[in-house]
Amino acid sequence: MAGNKANESEDIEKPQDSDRQESSGDVPPITPNEMTIKHPLQNTWTLWYYEHDKKKSWMKNQCEITSFDTVEDFWSLFNHIKSASEIRHGCDYSLFKQGIRPMWEDDANKEGGRWLINLEKKQRENELDSYWMEIILCMIGEAFDEYSDEICGAVVSVRMKGDKIGVWTADAEKRNGEGVLAIGRKLKERLKLNTVIGYQVHKDTMVKAGASIRNTYHV
Repeated sequence: MAGNKANESEDIEKPQDSDRQESSGDVPPITPNEMTIKHPLQNTWTLWYYEHDKKKSWMKNQCEITSFDTVEDFWSLFNHIKSASEIRHGCDYSLFKQGIRPMWEDDANKEGGRWLINLEKKQRENELDSYWMEIILCMIGEAFDEYSDEICGAVVSVRMKGDKIGVWTADAEKRNGEGVLAIGRKLKERLKLNTVIGYQVHKDTMVKAGASIRNTYHV
């Protein structure tokens, strides 16, 4: 792997015989004949885990797990950790391009925003994991075409009342609205969503934390 900067939390480890490798048009599964060859990704990606511990600060709770830059290392990691639906309430997984922290204030994020997908509690069992995996495959497989460079990362948050997945982009300004909307449309297409999703600007979220945040774009 490209790097392993922190020991994986026991809370997210899975037994070694777990196998969730699946096919995608962007990131194909690995066949036995290809095991000696590594297929590089265009970017290096870092997995983060947020542990909900009220005794620690937000920064202390955010743990950088490991980074990967090949298809093989991606599957090796995700086949051996807990799925999003299995982590505890109040915890998050984040997957961001290497060097970008999963926080609004990071230089790569502060001018951007996120497409937000809200899921009801009843959707956790059947849809949360498939949505999260499809979004990951879209990101690391550069499925957003000419707008893939705008992708910073994504966060899946498991909460008692309902879960959410946010796909973070770098530039939320109106001059870049075409790219933001194209990313939103691609998400709806790949996830086969028949509901409206909204895009929230990070600056609005920072100012109105805990309050109702308006959506700058809809698709």
